Amino acid sequence: MKKSQYSESQVFGILKEQELGKSVIEICRTHGITQGTFYRWKSKYSGMESSDIQKMRDLESENSKLKKLYAERCLEIEALKDVLSKKR
Repeated sequence: MKKSQYSESQVFGILKEQELGKSVIEICRTHGITQGTFYRWKSKYSGMESSDIQKMRDLESENSKLKKLYAERCLEIEALKDVLSKKR
């Protein structure tokens, strides 16, 4: 997945502009983003404080690690099943 050129704090600032009364079209033109990008950010970050962004990043990182561990365990279980079925 492509890395965004905007950091989460910058996205948070862009969304704040709309809360202050700027139109979405004007914000998008100023920052060089599409309206789709703006609304995707809004759905992801709406109602968050800047401290919540760090918590969300930490949770996403932990979730990624847990998914990798789960995948490894599934592979180990399948390998053990194959070994056991060959012995019979």
